[in-house]
Amino acid sequence: MLTYVTDKDIQALNISPLQSMEWVKEAFFLKESSLLPHKISITYGGGGGKFLNTMPAVIPAINAMGVKVVSRYPERNPTIDGQILYYDYTSGALTHVLDAAWITAARTGAVCATAVKTLAVKGFSTVAILGLGSTGRTSLACILADNAERPLRIKVLRYKDQAEKFIAGFREYPLAGFEICDDMRELVTDADVVVSCITRAPGLLAQPEWFRPGCLLVPVHTRGFQTCDLVFDQVFADDTAHVANFNYFSQFKKFAELGDVMQGKCPGRETDAERILSYNIGIALHDIVFSRHIIQLLTQQVEASLTANCA
Repeated sequence: MLTYVTDKDIQALNISPLQSMEWVKEAFFLKESSLLPHKISITYGGGGGKFLNTMPAVIPAINAMGVKVVSRYPERNPTIDGQILYYDYTSGALTHVLDAAWITAARTGAVCATAVKTLAVKGFSTVAILGLGSTGRTSLACILADNAERPLRIKVLRYKDQAEKFIAGFREYPLAGFEICDDMRELVTDADVVVSCITRAPGLLAQPEWFRPGCLLVPVHTRGFQTCDLVFDQVFADDTAHVANFNYFSQFKKFAELGDVMQGKCPGRETDAERILSYNIGIALHDIVFSRHIIQLLTQQVEASLTANCA
């Protein structure tokens, strides 16, 4: 029987940022034994920012496979939305269709925070963030949850009234001190970690010399920082195939996958002065691992309810 899982069903599970980061870690450790072809991305609509992405993954180790189909329509709320088709690997049966909005935002934010945990200077204290939508919120929520016992200075870029609303959503983190900046240079200067969650950038957003020694730059949607590719000391990504077509890929000074650092296959940050880029394009591996855990949690809820009703 095919089951449809809505965003409302998923949100009712109250999955924590730290749990999301654990699932991301699990997915990275499964990557080597999985099949993960490059996503297919189609842009259309005369340059209006619309796209349709198809992202498959096969994960034999957890008896799961699936494909996420996600689209972007600037005038829609949410702008980025989609569905995940989840299959049983052994039988090939389609068992679940899941709304992808919450999963996409949660796993993207958790990957961002995992990159920060893995590659940022130890004891970092200042985080700058631009792009204050759902991905920006989940990214910062994961970073703050992972550093909940120490103070962090959070700089955000002013845009209409979004910065104030964004800050209001983090009252549960009393050790986070927020500042609103009026331009990009003010935002990134002196930041140990810079996170960009904007989905479109008409041109370059910052110059490489604006970033301090030891900075980690995480352009979640890759746009706006291409000149940093040529001068930053190391570049990491969640998957090589997804960045191999970047204009400057062959000119990266040093490149490796984030998952390899997590598994101890390569060193990651080697000095406190290195400036590092982490391109986390978003891979279906995470979507399918998240889907599997969500299906298990929902199944456990149903079984518990049936047991209670029979008691």
